[in-house]
Amino acid sequence: MKKKCFIELKNVKKTYSKGTLEFNALDGVTLSITEGEFVVVLGPSGAGKSTLLNLLGGMDRPTSGDIFIGDREVSKLDDDELTEYRAKEVGFIFQFYNIMPTLTVEENVNLIKDVTKTTKKAKEVLDSVGLLEHAKKFPSELSGGEQQRVSIARAIMKNPKILLCDEPTGALDSKTGAEVLKLLRKLADENTTVILVTHNELFADIADRVIRIKNGKVESNNLNKKPKKINEVKW
Repeated sequence: MKKKCFIELKNVKKTYSKGTLEFNALDGVTLSITEGEFVVVLGPSGAGKSTLLNLLGGMDRPTSGDIFIGDREVSKLDDDELTEYRAKEVGFIFQFYNIMPTLTVEENVNLIKDVTKTTKKAKEVLDSVGLLEHAKKFPSELSGGEQQRVSIARAIMKNPKILLCDEPTGALDSKTGAEVLKLLRKLADENTTVILVTHNELFADIADRVIRIKNGKVESNNLNKKPKKINEVKW
């Protein structure tokens, strides 16, 4: 069955002002993404990649243009509606894990229950990311890859429709990074729309869709007809 369009941006601009100067972090972006795709967004520093994630995640608003995600026009939501959207529908994963050092793995994952009540069971989620045996450990007892998996587990506890990843393997060695990518790929295969921003050109080989951004504009938005398996890429 053909999947439907899940994310659509129409002529989206995000302008920042500093004194009398204005800077277009995004400059008329129009693109679409299909439900359940593993999307890689590539571009140099300052291209607008993180701004795009912030807008998709409801952490910022466009200066102009329209953003549709699922059945919501996110760009028209008020503050309370945006809070609900972030809490229930979006998972965030960052380069640095943002987990609490004084809480166990299970406690860190269960923090999401303070944000939304529509959560999965922590033990099931930890099992899915290979961390069930580490549930009672503290972050200092884990490797970098394991700590990143804790942040992924926390993000997927709410069963998000969209998972936004900002350089999630940037602080990891290549072998550990590949394991994290396999987990993100698995989530996309289970119909979570995964959007990952990176500088790493190799990521284009494993994506369903590759979006290239430069100077706030989309240079290309292409489907990858034959994505490589993660273990086929020489990292």
